[in-house]
Amino acid sequence: MSSRPALAAVLDGLVDLHVHSGPSPFPRRFDHVEAAADGARIGMRAMVAKSHHHNTQMDVLAMKGRLEGVQARVFGGIALNSTVGGLNAHAVRMCLRMGGKVVWFPTISSGRHIDCHPEDGAFPTTTVPLTLERIDIVDGDGRLKPAALEILDEIKDQRAVLNGGHMYPEYIRTLFQEAHERGLERMVVSHPDFVIGADLDLCRELIGLGAFIEHEVGMYDPEGTQKWDPKHLLAWIERLGPEHVVLASDFGQKSNPKPVDAWLRVSEALLDLGLPEKDLRRVVRDNPAYLLNLDD
Repeated sequence: MSSRPALAAVLDGLVDLHVHSGPSPFPRRFDHVEAAADGARIGMRAMVAKSHHHNTQMDVLAMKGRLEGVQARVFGGIALNSTVGGLNAHAVRMCLRMGGKVVWFPTISSGRHIDCHPEDGAFPTTTVPLTLERIDIVDGDGRLKPAALEILDEIKDQRAVLNGGHMYPEYIRTLFQEAHERGLERMVVSHPDFVIGADLDLCRELIGLGAFIEHEVGMYDPEGTQKWDPKHLLAWIERLGPEHVVLASDFGQKSNPKPVDAWLRVSEALLDLGLPEKDLRRVVRDNPAYLLNLDD
């Protein structure tokens, strides 16, 4: 645990866009309410519950009574994998119009994910048998499928967040180029150097289209399953600029520590490496709050 007295104050108002709380077919450490309540230790303002398998906004609504009195606001979203019908505009419409905030294009159903991590320890065996199909967003000529275009329009209309999921870098570029042309203002690329394989130049190109680059503190937690060097994370922030970066936990898995503990350890490491407090607050508080429209 952190020994820096002011660290919780630096993190106060934090917004976590990527929490893998339950319910889920993957083993989870706790549910959405418990995750949000634990966020009080660092003054967490809001979180987004992510599932690779279902629309989490319905979970959030079902937990409304238990969320009363919890400081952090909790939002849901939908990942466009085979368990929700893939590029299912009807499912997206319901999620967002019921209050969901994020649409992740295919994650575990993406070709890139299936190619790279068919049996990765970070994606454990489900607790019940499930089927999985590959979902592609382009046709044989490389053009976005009509359903993808319909989904982009719904995201724009609802002022939600478009996330590139775990897709091939070139698919994310194609999707974000179209999103930019259609006037979408809130786009995110998660963990570009894990699964996806998006290099700095591509990230800068996507930033030029209006995207934020999300890095996951869970990958840099020495007590997590990944244990990457925080110096690598600092280099990403410095090269892209904190104004274009968001940090998120990507934690909640049963095999990993609680997100708050990862936030404390990795944030302290970044500050010790020389990241200014104002830049840390920018990437953990200001940028994600903008993406979720929390101040409108």
